[in-house]
Amino acid sequence: MKKGVFWLVDGKLMAFPFNGKYPEGTAKSGDTYNHQKLWAIVRPKSCKKPFDYYPRGRTELTNKGKAVIYMSVHIGEKYISVIKAAFEISGDVVIRYDHSRHYMCYLDR
Repeated sequence: MKKGVFWLVDGKLMAFPFNGKYPEGTAKSGDTYNHQKLWAIVRPKSCKKPFDYYPRGRTELTNKGKAVIYMSVHIGEKYISVIKAAFEISGDVVIRYDHSRHYMCYLDR
């Protein structure tokens, strides 16, 4: 199982499991990516939207090794299996739809 961040861009998942490939996008913790920093590096060339335009989320692991997915309320359940595959998550996962400003996107404005 891997930590990382993702966006749902025009119905397609853009997933970035943390592997250190983008050091400029690394979060303060040093063990995952920061959405804003990473978007500046991985944003599709034709896209001019800011990092918080599209629905997004992240995968985390608890101290007990349990996978947790935090994500925008605008990402439907049909994407959970795609997210799990992208981050090599097997078995049960805790889903946390985050209603905070942290995961707001254009659909919330």
